[in-house]
Amino acid sequence: MTQSLLSNHSPSPVSPPIGAMLRADELYKSFVLHHQGSVCIPVLEGVSLTVQAGECVALQGPSGSGKSTFMRSLYANYRIDKGSIWVKHQGDWVDLPQLQPHQLLEVRQHSVGYVSQFLRVIPRVPALEVAAEPLLDLGMDPDIAYDKIRILFAQLNLPERLWHLSPTTFSGGEKQRVNIARAFAVNYPILLLDEPTSALDAANRDVVMQLIEDRKAQGCAMVGIFHDDEVRERVCDRVLQF
Repeated sequence: MTQSLLSNHSPSPVSPPIGAMLRADELYKSFVLHHQGSVCIPVLEGVSLTVQAGECVALQGPSGSGKSTFMRSLYANYRIDKGSIWVKHQGDWVDLPQLQPHQLLEVRQHSVGYVSQFLRVIPRVPALEVAAEPLLDLGMDPDIAYDKIRILFAQLNLPERLWHLSPTTFSGGEKQRVNIARAFAVNYPILLLDEPTSALDAANRDVVMQLIEDRKAQGCAMVGIFHDDEVRERVCDRVLQF
């Protein structure tokens, strides 16, 4: 399947740095306000970034500067106007904006994880099933998948009484911990972290920082928005300023 992702698209980036996992080249993105006279608001204007294996890069800047737009573009939730977003997928480089929807889903399934600020779930689906879904989609044995999630839930101090309940009734911090377990259960080579500790208390914030450090040590490349100075200073290697 990887070969099919590459065969119909432009060649891989010229001389990518050794060890690079993610490379955004000259990203441009604007929004057109169709209900306000079709005003065009430019948000990203030539933003570039290369992230190495085992590196965490923080996106930093004032509200409205484009951090979240850049993050969502890296996950292809937003279609960029111009530029390339190269990711290392199963040993080869693929350009996300050039992929068909089913190909993009394959890259997300295997190579790029995302921790958003919000957990979107189907009502009545237990938290265990919500968090285990990516593992089950990869074909993991259900017993092994659920055991892996139970370990993460315990590590994140999510009360066991909640594990078989739907997260729709959870607090913001509880939902965030389900979201974190869902993403960190899979050994994604690339992780995008959108304020992963924003709703957590000090103890659980420390747990998440340790999870990030452990994953970095395993070679995961990360990009994140961290409004907490302590978290950013502890887990990030450098900053991309917006």
